[in-house]
Amino acid sequence: MKTAIVTGASTGLGREFVRQLADVFPEVECYWLIARRADRLEELAASLPDKQVECLSMDLCDTMSFMALQEKLSAQQPEVVLLVNNAGCGYLGNIGEVDTASQTRMIDLNLRALTAVTNITVPFMAPGGCILNVSSIASFCPNPRMTVYSSTKAYVSSFTVGLAEELKPKGITVTAVCPGPMKTEFLDVGNITGNSKMFATLPYCDQVRVAGGALRAARAGRTIYTPKLFYKFYRVLAKITPVKLMVKFAKT
Repeated sequence: MKTAIVTGASTGLGREFVRQLADVFPEVECYWLIARRADRLEELAASLPDKQVECLSMDLCDTMSFMALQEKLSAQQPEVVLLVNNAGCGYLGNIGEVDTASQTRMIDLNLRALTAVTNITVPFMAPGGCILNVSSIASFCPNPRMTVYSSTKAYVSSFTVGLAEELKPKGITVTAVCPGPMKTEFLDVGNITGNSKMFATLPYCDQVRVAGGALRAARAGRTIYTPKLFYKFYRVLAKITPVKLMVKFAKT
């Protein structure tokens, strides 16, 4: 059965990916939705009466979830048409001044889980399959006060570019979407709302447009997709400006 797997599917951008998936990938018959909050997954599944939906309540910071996903894939042998690695988190604060758990959670979820889920899923993908990784404009330059977060997203973008070349002989494409801030619960959970002048002044991206554009970019086989002209310019600027100078302007 042609299947799409979406992590972090219960809210925000992940929820929008699920809502718009059929518009861009109409051949997908079954959705596997992964998130911690089962009630939200069930609510989302109820809005998709024409699709077969499996709600997988998993905490991807727990390595046991990788074993559970591996076992489910091995048992059901789906053809994974699309993998969306959307699960992630970001916390505002200086190293040494915030709790260690939140700093390491970003590494566990943004890096380890994304890598593990991808490694587990690729053997079940056929030529024409797509992987969509959610990165960020934070990947373009280190962001003081969100140093760990921006570093994890730099990994995601780098991982995407390398993996796209690696999987090219298999006919599988890999895309990273690098949006700016969006009005989702990410800002509140990360203690960003009201605590960052940078976030207060940046132009915001619309999560509905970001999701649709990212899915279309994945379908087209683009490697990096940056929504909004402002952030396309920022990406170029970050490439040509010495990082020690650029980081002074990138403080969150």
